[in-house]
Amino acid sequence: MPLHLVIGLVALLLAAITRLSGADEVKSLDFNLYMQGKYVYERNCIVCHGVRGDGKGELAATLKPAPRSFREGMFKFRSTPFGRLPTDADLRRTITGGLSGTAMGMFTQLSSEEVEAVITYVKSFSRRWRKAENHAPASKLPPRPAWFAEEALVKARAESGHKLFAVHCASCHGEKADGAGPAAALLKDIWGMPAAPSDLRQPHLRCGDAPEDLFRVLSTGLNGTPMVSFDSVLSESQRWDIIAHVLGRRLKSGPVLGGPSSASKD
Repeated sequence: MPLHLVIGLVALLLAAITRLSGADEVKSLDFNLYMQGKYVYERNCIVCHGVRGDGKGELAATLKPAPRSFREGMFKFRSTPFGRLPTDADLRRTITGGLSGTAMGMFTQLSSEEVEAVITYVKSFSRRWRKAENHAPASKLPPRPAWFAEEALVKARAESGHKLFAVHCASCHGEKADGAGPAAALLKDIWGMPAAPSDLRQPHLRCGDAPEDLFRVLSTGLNGTPMVSFDSVLSESQRWDIIAHVLGRRLKSGPVLGGPSSASKD
């Protein structure tokens, strides 16, 4: 089929999407960004995430964890409330910063325009992006408490956090925060894949390494996984206490992801 006809069909499709979505349409797709994003996607993402954005690229079968499917519009790492879509800033952070312990590397070679374009293209894989009720602004999270600068205070708060962790987190993440809780082997995500809880002793976590990153996950949860939001279950103070406990469990020489620990377990 001639190129001009292909472009015309894509334009008609995008126009139809806009008409069908009506009042629920959040933002019409930018055709130029869409086409540029398709180009960027095919050269950087398709080998893992697949032609259809279903996470079934050529390398997918060899990767653990499996590449994300964009078809369901479910994204783990966000600053938005549980169940909502990520912001563009969230997607940009994942694309440029990567995800530790996965095949998702840091695509720092992409320009800002290319990142914006591929974000636009990724959004075309799921209808969830067209509905206003699936969107929300980033949650306003509190700054790191000043007591994190005082070792004695951190230790005291970690003791409180240990008790809270045992009640709310240990069944999945294990008493030692090593991801080996009694429920761990049974957990699955919405894609039917094993959802192994994170080994929180790792020096580098997929959500980020700072206390604020851990607070964000406790507050927003990870969409599509058993890790729900604790925003309405634990107070801000309790969440910070758990984080103090988790940070105290980190090994000086982190265990190798997917393998035995390189440091002695306590």
